[in-house]
Parts: sequence; structure tokens; C-alpha cells
Amino acid sequence: MLSKLKLNARFVYLFIEFSASAFFSMMFVTTSLYEATVAGLTPVQLILVGTALEISAFVFEVPTGIVADVYSRRLSIIIGYLLMGLGFLVEGFFPAFLPILLAQVIWGLGYTFTSGATQAWISDEIGEDDANRLFLRGTQVGLFASLLGMAGATLVGARDVALPIQVGAAGVMSIGILLMLIMPETGFHPTPREDRDTWQHMWHTFKQGVDAVRSRPRLMNIVFIGLFYGLYSEGFDRLWVKHLLDNFELPVLLGDNQVAFFAALRVIATVLTILMVRLVEKRVDSTSPLAIGRLVLLVTAAISAALVGFALSPLLFLSLSLYLVISVLRNVQIPLQTAWINQKLDSQVRATVHSMFGQVDAVGQVLGGPLVAVIASVGSAVASLVTSGLLLTPALFFIERANSQSRDEAEAAAELAPTD
Repeated sequence: MLSKLKLNARFVYLFIEFSASAFFSMMFVTTSLYEATVAGLTPVQLILVGTALEISAFVFEVPTGIVADVYSRRLSIIIGYLLMGLGFLVEGFFPAFLPILLAQVIWGLGYTFTSGATQAWISDEIGEDDANRLFLRGTQVGLFASLLGMAGATLVGARDVALPIQVGAAGVMSIGILLMLIMPETGFHPTPREDRDTWQHMWHTFKQGVDAVRSRPRLMNIVFIGLFYGLYSEGFDRLWVKHLLDNFELPVLLGDNQVAFFAALRVIATVLTILMVRLVEKRVDSTSPLAIGRLVLLVTAAISAALVGFALSPLLFLSLSLYLVISVLRNVQIPLQTAWINQKLDSQVRATVHSMFGQVDAVGQVLGGPLVAVIASVGSAVASLVTSGLLLTPALFFIERANSQSRDEAEAAAELAPTD
């Protein structure tokens, strides 16, 4: 019976990864193009839109993580998908700066209901070690699904760039509705009813999460790593499409369908990511903090160098190649960091700790967004992209510190191990 429950939980987790990846990729293929062309946003407005999203995540990340730990992770995830879909519906139907700002707040709030809760839910259902392996498998499933979403965006967006966003948003809302019917929650034990309405209990749960991070030096360093990942990412996420549109004459695919070019670019990135994640899954021990940390160090250095090169390259082929490097490595880094954080966490604070790391990333993007916006306003998008690449480099120091602590922990464990 227990194995059957675990199989059901795995199936639902993979369903979430598959369906969410398909619908989100359908929207993300066109979102930046839609904002830069249909909505006509400037570089500064593009970055401010991203900053609004991250402020929303920053404000709501920990409170929604606590809700998942105190009430129900299943309920938190369902609410999250309904809100995310609603946010994208607002953006897809109202192509103007202020409605798009509002849309970021709505879908940012929805994201925080799923961030941390999803990882905590599946870890409780099937166990930590199995969940760490499933994170990489889920990434692969999601990548395959994203190919379908990109193909759908190309077809749906041929005549109307907004339509993939509208269709994808409805799909995301349907995930929340379907999860009401199929999602189990057997490994989580909610707070007793008499304690649910007390802010004191929520504060206690949050404090436990903070203590869990502070008691592990490796996690403290990963906090700073997440901060610098947040600092660098906003400029790249919001400006890479506009950078290509403004500085190069892009190839024409399928007539005058601009969506097709960006969809094709993302398809190539996704196929390469699938191959890379598969290689990582085979070669890297997901239960070893040191093995994960060494790969994170290499990935981070490569992303930083590739982003600076992407900004400065005068050649379209080189710029597109460096974009692919950045995209693939970022997709590889996400499940690695999730598994890195997830090592030996207490179930009662697991969602809160994951949410705290999501909030740290949001803080970095909130701080980094205005900085690159100022540079874009007085300089150029190229200068903003170069700055973004350089903002990631301090993370290398904290990754090496975390790896050093992992080595010390491994050596201490080896000394305490019984000998024959």
C-alpha cells in the first residue's frame, strides 16, 4: 500500500512538472517579445516589470511557505496555480505597462504558494533521498514537455503574439483545478486545529526555519549564493530578447512569424538541457553535498563568463551560442540547488526553508533590478547585461566556502565511522 501511495505521489509530481512546463514554456516563448513589441515597453520598464514580480515574491514567499507548513501543502500548491494563471491572463489581455505590473504581482503571489511547498510535499510523500533523485527526473520530464509548449506557441502565436499567453494562462489555471481531484497528501501532518489561527505558531515555524539555516554553515553560504544569483538574473531575463532585436537582424522563419525564431532558439536550448541534465543525473551523486557543490562552482563561473560575452559579442552566431550556454547551465543549476538545500532538512520546516531561499533570490532581484535599470537608462542594455554577468562572480567565493565545509563534514563523518 505504501509503495502504491509513493507511486501515486511520483505520478502527480511528474504531472505537475510536465503540464506546468508545457504551459509556462508556451507563455515564456512570447512574453518578452510581447512586452517589447505589442506592449512597447522600454528597457527600464521591462526591468521594472521584473522588479515588481520579485517584490511580490519577496513579500509573500515566507508567509506562504509557513502556510504550507502549518495548514496544507496540497492546498497551497492548488491556490498557487490558480493565481499564477490569473496573473498571466491579466497580462495577455491588457498590453500596457500598468496592467502588466499588476499581473506580475498576482502571478508572483501565486508562485510563492508553490515555491517550497512542492518540494516539501513530494519529500514528505516519498522520502528525502528519493525526492532528490526525482527532482532531476522531474526536470527532464519538464524539459520534454516544454518542447511541446514551444511548438504550441509557434502555431498559436503565428498571427497573434498575445494568444500563447492567454492559452497558457488558462492551462495553468486548469492544473490547479485538476490537482483538487488527483493530488494526495499522506505524509504531511498539519498543525492541530486549535493552534492554526495563532500567529505565534507561524512565527515559531519561521524561527525554526531560520535556526535550521543558521545551524548549518553550508546552508548559510548557499543563502549568499542565492542572493548573487538573484542579483545577476534580472538584467538577463528582461533584456536578452530586446538586446537581440535591437542589435541584430534576426533570421526570418515561417514567413513573418517572430515567435517561430525565439521558439526555435528555446527548442535548441531545451534539447541541449535534456542531454546535459541526463549526463548530470548519471555522473553526479545527488546525495553528496560536495559533489553537487563542485558542479555548481563550474556552472556558475561558466554562466558569468558567457553572459559578459553575450553582451559584448558583435556576431549573431556567437551571441546565440552564448545564449544557449547560459540557458542550458541555468536549467541545470536549478535542480542542483534544490537538492543541495534539501539535504537533511527537518520535515516540519522544509517548506519554510525552501521558501526562505526563494525569498533571498527575490531580494537579489529586487536589488539588482533597479541597479541595471539605472545603467540601462544612462547607458545601454549592453552595459546592463555586462553588469549582470559581473554581479554573479562573488557567488564563486561562497560556493567554494560551502564546498570547504562539505569536505570538513565528510572528513568528520569518516573519523566517527566505526572501523572493522
